[in-house]
Amino acid sequence: MSITSVFKNNVAPVAGFRSIFRTRHFILHDGKQLRRHTISGRNQAAAAGLAAVTIAFSAYGMGQATVGTAMAGAVAGDDKVAVMQQQVDAMRADVARLHADARAHAERLDKRQAALAAVLTGSEDAKALALAALEQKPAGATNSVTRPFDRVARHQAAMAAQAKAIADARYAQTAGSLRKLGLNPRRVMPAMGGPYEPVDAATAAAAAAGAATADAQADAQFRALFMSWKKLDTIEQAAISIPSYQPVQSLSFTSNFGVRSDPFRGTAAMHAGVDIPGPTGTPIYATADGIISRAERAGGYGNLIEVNHGKGIATRYGHLSKILVRDHERVKRGQMIGLMGSTGRSTGSHLHYEVRIDGSAVNPAPYLQAGQLAMAADRAQRQRLAMGGPAVAE
Repeated sequence: MSITSVFKNNVAPVAGFRSIFRTRHFILHDGKQLRRHTISGRNQAAAAGLAAVTIAFSAYGMGQATVGTAMAGAVAGDDKVAVMQQQVDAMRADVARLHADARAHAERLDKRQAALAAVLTGSEDAKALALAALEQKPAGATNSVTRPFDRVARHQAAMAAQAKAIADARYAQTAGSLRKLGLNPRRVMPAMGGPYEPVDAATAAAAAAGAATADAQADAQFRALFMSWKKLDTIEQAAISIPSYQPVQSLSFTSNFGVRSDPFRGTAAMHAGVDIPGPTGTPIYATADGIISRAERAGGYGNLIEVNHGKGIATRYGHLSKILVRDHERVKRGQMIGLMGSTGRSTGSHLHYEVRIDGSAVNPAPYLQAGQLAMAADRAQRQRLAMGGPAVAE
């Protein structure tokens, strides 16, 4: 490229620039006179430069504002997304809670059903019954969740009422058997008590508010059933200490309780027990749970075993050929404790058997014939063994 062409190329823009920002003359009339204003090209160029800078800064500011707005919009969008995520998480938590409530309620109904089956089929699983009857409604459960279970709950409430009637009948039979023996059921029942603490108004109001629901009605029935079952279990456990088991496998009497003719003197004498015949060496069994208070030679009894069953009840086994237990040993109902014989004041091999209440001899025959008490004691013994507890009363 020649110098001339370069010069021309450079001079052309300058000439164009000068043609734009040339000196301009303006004649204006202000209402009184004409005035002439002249604006030189240099001033126009300076003003144009200043305007360009101003526009540039304004454009930059607007650009920054636009970017800021866009960023703010983006931040606001992020906040919305975060809020939406929180809502989704909350919904998921609600769904999980509802599922957990439904599952807990279903498991609770299953426990109730197992407890009902234990009662109605004669099983002695009182532990399962206690758990089912006393377990409270899940705290998070709602009507929408539990409503599908209402029909089952109503059915279980009806079955619980039936089971309670069975438990109450069994208790009445056992208590009646005790009364026939001259024993007040309170004698063998554990003592209870404590200060009275009324339920606060809020708890009572909450209970009243929920009493109308099917689940609340089932709860009430199961609590009532548990109380009846606990009462029955207590008296049947107490029956273990009532001497109702047969002391020998084959039971018959050669001499009854009461006044009789003494076999040695022939005169009237009080016979404090019953005589049960059998061959020497016949096994002798404890008629109730208890602790050996005496296992020794004792005068006219010969070899004697005395068992303390608690609650003031004791049994004596005399004329034994052999003693198989020791003093203070704990024995269970039906355990072999000795062998039949004719030691002491005896005319032949037999068992002299006594039942004593508070130290006084009573007729043993009704105790040995108390079938209901024997059944209750057997149930209690099986229950205790099934639940892993000790075979004898503490």
